[in-house]
Amino acid sequence: MMIDFVPDKTVYPFESRWFDSSAGRVHYIDEGTGPPIVFCHGSPTWSFLYRKVVAGLRDRYRCIAVDYLGFGLSERPHNFGYRISQHTTILGELIDHLQLDGFVLMGQDWGGPIGLGTATERADRVRGIVLGNTVFWPIEPLANQAFSVIMSSRPMQRRILEQNLLVERFLLGELGRTLTEEEADHYRNVQPTEESRRGLAVMPKEIRAARTQLAQLAQDVPALLGDKPALAVWGMRDRVFRPKACIPRIRETFTDLDVVELPHARHFIQEHAPDEIIVAIANRFP
Repeated sequence: MMIDFVPDKTVYPFESRWFDSSAGRVHYIDEGTGPPIVFCHGSPTWSFLYRKVVAGLRDRYRCIAVDYLGFGLSERPHNFGYRISQHTTILGELIDHLQLDGFVLMGQDWGGPIGLGTATERADRVRGIVLGNTVFWPIEPLANQAFSVIMSSRPMQRRILEQNLLVERFLLGELGRTLTEEEADHYRNVQPTEESRRGLAVMPKEIRAARTQLAQLAQDVPALLGDKPALAVWGMRDRVFRPKACIPRIRETFTDLDVVELPHARHFIQEHAPDEIIVAIANRFP
C-alpha cells in the first residue's frame, strides 16, 4: 500500500522522488548540488526529521534523505519483513541506483546500523561518516532490552498498530512544544492506519532480533570505515543511547573523529539542535 498524504511545502519544501527497489517503491528527496550526503532516519520517523538540516545544507551539498519501506511516504509491501537487514539492502540499492561516490553518510537511531551496514559494503565510495545518537554494536543495556521485550508483547504491539503508540508517546511525547501542531501532524499522517504501521511495530523487536547483524557491524565498522573522517553529533540528554556509554566506543572506533556535544538535545537531535548539526557538518566536511 501507498500513503495518501502530501506534505505541506511550507514545512517540507522539497520535491518528492521515487525509486522502484527490489521490494517496493521508495520515497526520497535529492536536494542541492555538491558533495553528496545521505541522511538515514530511525524509528518512528521519516525524512521529514531532516528537513531543517537539508534546508540548511543544500546550498553547498547534494542532500539525499530516504524513507525506508514502511516509513514516511514509501510503500508498505505486504510481503516485506521490515527487518534492519532488509532496510540495509534497499538503501544500498538506492545508493547504487544514484551512482553515489565520495558520499558522506549520516545515521541517527536505527539509521546508524542501516546506514553503516550499507557503507561497509561500499567503503571505497564513502568519504566520511556522521553519527548521532545511535549504535553499531549489540544493544545490551537492561533498559533497552526491557523496552524491546515490553514493546514486542502482544498488548503493546496492538497499541503500536491501533494507537500509533511509538509516534504519539515516544516521538511526540519527547518533542512536545518543539514542534508546531502542523509539524506533529506530518509525523502522524504518514502512519494513518494499522496496516501502515506494521513497519514501525517490527523495530522494537530488532533490538534483540538484529543482534547478529549488530555484532557483525561491531567488527566491520572499525575494520572498513575506522580510518574515514568521522563526526559524532550527540544529544547529551538522550536516555536511549547515553553519551557516557556510547561516545567512548565511537572514539575507539574512528581514528579521525570530531565530537560535537549538543547539551540541550535529547534523542531526536535533528529537531532539538538542527542549526548546530548544520554547522558541525559544514565544518567537518568543507
